[in-house]
Amino acid sequence: MRVLRVAFGLNKNNGLTEEHYGESDKFAIYEVREDGSYRLIEYRDNNAKGIQEEHEKYHGDPRKFKAVIEQLSDVNVLARFIMGPNLLRIKRQSDKVPFLTRTRDLNLALKRVAENFEELWKQVYDKKSN
Repeated sequence: MRVLRVAFGLNKNNGLTEEHYGESDKFAIYEVREDGSYRLIEYRDNNAKGIQEEHEKYHGDPRKFKAVIEQLSDVNVLARFIMGPNLLRIKRQSDKVPFLTRTRDLNLALKRVAENFEELWKQVYDKKSN
């Protein structure tokens, strides 16, 4: 059975964060299966959160991007509530597939990932092929 590993950036209330992905309090790592089922693998503290951005008004700091990608090296999909400044960098410079959930509710976000499994699988496969 095909399985995607998906990371959700969470806030202190366990909802998807409105902040930058790199400012998430923690990440919830889930396996989402092609049959629509999913299970929690683990929660991970966000080690990138402590990285100070070089300039107060500069968003999408490459150091923070690198730190997030490294700590989520075993994940295929980075799911978040809204678009952030590193979205294009994630798409172009990593083996991760970004996914916008358009909801802060983790359960609804999981359902949306499951509903989009085929498209996400194709994007992950295309990244691995290149």
